[in-house]
Amino acid sequence: MRVSLLLALSRSVFKKCPQCGEEKIYKQYLKLKPYCNNCNEKLSIYRTDDFGPWLTIIIVGHIIVPLVLYIEQNYSPQLWLQAITWIPITILTVLYMLPISKSICLAILWSLRDK
Repeated sequence: MRVSLLLALSRSVFKKCPQCGEEKIYKQYLKLKPYCNNCNEKLSIYRTDDFGPWLTIIIVGHIIVPLVLYIEQNYSPQLWLQAITWIPITILTVLYMLPISKSICLAILWSLRDK
């Protein structure tokens, strides 16, 4: 059965296999499993390379920058306070979003494969 791109993308948000949606696609933080243990879909053939980090930068930038601008315009906290606040928040957000972005990229590449 052919899975739609929308379904594959919704499964990728939870870092699940784009084919079956049952099994996790990572064996470590960003290390893909060679194949899905549930449906045997080969995952290692999809090279997400720089697409995942690029997507992460775009998503996190659109979350963090408006927050920083809002806080700066409305409250004007000291620069040292902003630095010790926004740098860790940005790093943690990037680390949280990177595996999700990579799985989204995998789902897009997977749905575009030739069948």
